[in-house]
Amino acid sequence: MSDKEYYMYVILTADNMLYTGFTNDVARRFATHQQYKGAKFTKIKSKHPLKLLYQEAFTTKHDALSAEWHFKHQTRSQKESYLRSHGVEI
Repeated sequence: MSDKEYYMYVILTADNMLYTGFTNDVARRFATHQQYKGAKFTKIKSKHPLKLLYQEAFTTKHDALSAEWHFKHQTRSQKESYLRSHGVEI
């Protein structure tokens, strides 16, 4: 098992959409999104400014990817409920 951490993160876009991703460096990845690079979704100017809402650490890449997948496949209401249960206000 690696001591490196992996993260699932959630970004709120200017048009009130939730974007979810996975990385091993949230600050670097968020900076990439802010520069209109990385994901096609965050390259769209109308999505900016972006706000990093949430990040959750995992000890394995598999667990972080699994969390990302499960979050993406929830309804908006379920996503908001999950975030609120982790202390995030939207």
